Amino acid sequence: MTEKISTYDYDVAVIGGGPAGYTAAEAAAKVGLSVVLFEKNQLGGTCLNEGCIPTKTLLYSAKLLDNIRSAGKYGIIVPTLPTSDLPKIIARKNKIVRKLQIGVKAKMERAGVHVIIGEAEIVDGCLVRCKDESYTTQNIIICTGSEVFIPNSIPGLCDVPYWTHRDALNCTEPPVSLTVIGGGVIGMEFAAFYHALGTNVTVIEMQDEILGGIDREIASQLRMEYAKRGIVFLLGTKVDSVSQSAGDINTHCTTADGSPVDVTSQRLLIAVGRRPVKPLVENVTQNMYLCGDVNGKSMLAHTAMREAELAVDHILNGSEEKINYHTIPAVVYTNPEVASVGLTEETASSGSRIIRIPMTYSGRFMVENEGANGLCKIIVNESDERILGVHVLGNPASEIIALAGMAIMQKMTIKEWKNVIFPHPTVGEIFHEALS
Repeated sequence: MTEKISTYDYDVAVIGGGPAGYTAAEAAAKVGLSVVLFEKNQLGGTCLNEGCIPTKTLLYSAKLLDNIRSAGKYGIIVPTLPTSDLPKIIARKNKIVRKLQIGVKAKMERAGVHVIIGEAEIVDGCLVRCKDESYTTQNIIICTGSEVFIPNSIPGLCDVPYWTHRDALNCTEPPVSLTVIGGGVIGMEFAAFYHALGTNVTVIEMQDEILGGIDREIASQLRMEYAKRGIVFLLGTKVDSVSQSAGDINTHCTTADGSPVDVTSQRLLIAVGRRPVKPLVENVTQNMYLCGDVNGKSMLAHTAMREAELAVDHILNGSEEKINYHTIPAVVYTNPEVASVGLTEETASSGSRIIRIPMTYSGRFMVENEGANGLCKIIVNESDERILGVHVLGNPASEIIALAGMAIMQKMTIKEWKNVIFPHPTVGEIFHEALS
C-alpha cells in the first residue's frame, strides 16, 4: 500500500512540452503554483519542431513562388521564370523553429517553471520519475501528444525507403516524382508544397474524397483546383503493396472499380494520420488531466492550448467549463487555403439551410486573388436561423475563420451576425454578403 504523501515537491507536474504542455505550465506558474515540466525531446513539441510551424514556413515559400509565377495577372512583369532554392527554404525553416524554441524556453524561465529534459514515467497519481529521480506532485497534466501512424498492413513497406513528414520537411533537393499515401491535411499540404517546386505528385486516398471531415463540396473544389494544376489523384484506391526497383518505389494499388494500377515515383510519403502517444501510467486518477493530442478529441494545437487552460482553471477553481469542440476552426494551408468550423453539409440535420456564395462577392478577395473564384458556405438552422457551420475555400481563409467560430460560439442568428460591422474592403466581408 502506497504511503500517503503529506508534502509535495510541486503543485503541478506537466508531462510533455508541446502547445498543451507549455501553455499549462505557464498558466499554472503565473498564478503562483509551483510547476515542473518534463519534455523528452525539444520544447515546443511536434507543432513547433516538426508540424505546424515548419510546414507553414515551407508552404509560405511555395505560395510566394506561385504568386510570382502569376504576377503577370497583376500587371507585374517578371523577366525570367522564378525558381526555388530548397536548401535556403529549409534553412529559413530551421532558423524560425530555433527562434521560436528559444522563445518557449524563455517563457518557461520567466514564469518560473522548472524544465527537465528527459522521458518521464508516472508512477502513480502523485509521483513522477525521470532519469532515476522522483518528483512528487499534487496534480499531473498529461500532454504527451501524438505520433506518426505507419500502417503495418501494407506488404513490402518495411523493405523500401519511405518518407514521413520529418523527411519531407528536411529534404534539400526536390524529388522528380512523389507518391503521397493519404489525402488528409498532412498529405495535401506536402503535395501542394512539392508540386509548387516542380515535383510530379500523385495522391492516393482510400476514401472517395480527400480531406475527410472537411465539408465535401469544399474538399472537392480544392482537389479539382490541384488536379487542374497537374497533381494526380487516385480516390477510392487501396494500396496493396509496395516494392522497389531501379531506385524507384512502386506502389501497387486497386482502384474503386477493382482495376489494378501501379504508381512509380522517386519518393514515397506516408501520410495516413497520427495516433495519440499513451502516457506511461497504469491508471488515470482524479488529479490527472489529459490535454492535447493524447486525448484524441481534436488533434489541433489551438485545441490543446485551450484544454490546458481549462485544466489549470479546474485545478485552481474547480471550474467545470467544457470545450465546445464544434466551435474549433480547422485549416488546410494549401494555396488556396481551406478553413472550416462547425457542422458540415453532411453532418447537419435535414432542418438546415445551406447558403453558398462565391468569394468574388468580396471586392478585397478579387483584388488579391486574380482569376480565382473560391467559395463561402454557411450552414444555418432553418427554424431559428442560428449559424451552425462555416466553410471557406480561398485566401486568406485561415485569417477570417475565427469570425465564424465566434458567431457559432455565441449562437448568433443570421440577423445578429449580419449586423456586425465589417471594415471595408476586407475578405471577411464575405460573411456579411452571404447573409444579406
